[in-house]
Amino acid sequence: MSSRSSNKAAVPEAKSALDRFKYEVAGELGVPLKDGYNGDLTSKQNGSVGGYMVKKMIEAQERQMAGK
Repeated sequence: MSSRSSNKAAVPEAKSALDRFKYEVAGELGVPLKDGYNGDLTSKQNGSVGGYMVKKMIEAQERQMAGK
């Protein structure tokens, strides 16, 4: 099994910002995400990080679209 992620950022220049955002969200949720291997985390923990990231990105975009 490959240890490399197949996920690719649509905007490669944003990768480091997305990584920082991921760790920020994990910290807010209390998920012990660390750099490197995270196979000890449950699917629920990983999913909560990804789901909350999407929620926050949508909220930010809605605020921008509303001019706030």
